[in-house]
Amino acid sequence: MPVPNRATAEVLRRVQGEFLEMPGLRLTQPQARKLWGMDEALCNALLGALVDAKFLFRTRDGAFMRVESAVPVKTTLRPRKKTAVA
Repeated sequence: MPVPNRATAEVLRRVQGEFLEMPGLRLTQPQARKLWGMDEALCNALLGALVDAKFLFRTRDGAFMRVESAVPVKTTLRPRKKTAVA
């Protein structure tokens, strides 16, 4: 289910703002879903888009953290395939 463009931009700004305001913020996908009140598909798409844009990276245990030198990015959300974490 696609997210309206304006809503997508607002959600992306909010998520990026949280990671920029709190250096060292480390969230798992379930924690992110709860914090931002998202369903699983939207949360996966958002986190995946931010990883693809090199704003976030995924730790070995599956948590998401901001790339040290990251600045806010504009990106598009698209459904992501589930990937296994080694």
